[in-house]
Amino acid sequence: MTPVLAEPAAARSLPQILAPVAEDLSAVDRTIRDRLSSDVALIGTIADYIIAAGGKRLRPAVLLLIARALNYRGGAHVLLAAVIEFIHTATLLHDDVVDESELRRGRATANAHFGNAASVLVGDFLYSRSFQMMVDAGEARVMRILADATNRIAEGEVLQLMNVHDPSVDEQRYLEVVGRKTAALFEAAARIAAVIAGAGAVTEDAAARYGAGLGIAFQMVDDVLDYSGQVEEIGKRLGDDLREGKVTLPLIHAMRSASDSQRRRIEEAISQGGGDFAEIARIVQASGSIAYVRSRAAEESARAASAARLLPPSAFKDSLLDLIFFAMGRDR
Repeated sequence: MTPVLAEPAAARSLPQILAPVAEDLSAVDRTIRDRLSSDVALIGTIADYIIAAGGKRLRPAVLLLIARALNYRGGAHVLLAAVIEFIHTATLLHDDVVDESELRRGRATANAHFGNAASVLVGDFLYSRSFQMMVDAGEARVMRILADATNRIAEGEVLQLMNVHDPSVDEQRYLEVVGRKTAALFEAAARIAAVIAGAGAVTEDAAARYGAGLGIAFQMVDDVLDYSGQVEEIGKRLGDDLREGKVTLPLIHAMRSASDSQRRRIEEAISQGGGDFAEIARIVQASGSIAYVRSRAAEESARAASAARLLPPSAFKDSLLDLIFFAMGRDR
């Protein structure tokens, strides 16, 4: 039976949701700035550019909230949350080069501004710096979790590259990419929090399920926004996924549900990496694909919520649950 996710009485904004760990997040930001220091000027310039672009810090927030929900009282959670953000930022730098993206969070991508070579190399710097920080944390189990997660992310990137311009990609292949490329880091952040808090295996697995479910739902909503959002809100050009030949769940569902002629148009657009985006978007919307993907995201969110409810009552647990609703209802 598909789990059901009950909506809260009143939706909270992201700053309200993250208020219980606001001080921790400020400490994470300070750690990020401190650890980005380098005597190579270009690294600092690009790093400052990336930081200025902002970001929701959702992955670090998941780690902080779960650690606090499990009554963690040490200081390693701040360092490890910064590590999570470094890994995430490195993947974005590399992604934008691979995808030849020009816009992220409403401004020019680092590769568009500084060039592909500089972006790739600074991404490598962030990866290597994150592993230096893992050593500083001194937790062998944490290092293993993060090493496995970065490996899974790389596998997801390669799988996605293999799927580009291939209209035969189905929902299972899509989920294989999402599980590695997006959910893996959410899952790792959540599991690490339970590990440093000394939680038992049952609680640790519940935390990991929360992170994985949230990550999958987050990506599904992101894919929906490429066909239903506004460029001013989502901070990137609509239709970028289609232009890059990426087969996301809205397209997969539309190809299953549309007429033969409409399916051929989608297949041609995927194969050629373009086509008439407005027409493809109309087919996606008319096929009920937006509603389908949101319903699938709701299923993943409900699983995440079921896992979070195994945590002890606290304001941190409430924020973890509300974070799911934020991810589901966002428009950017």
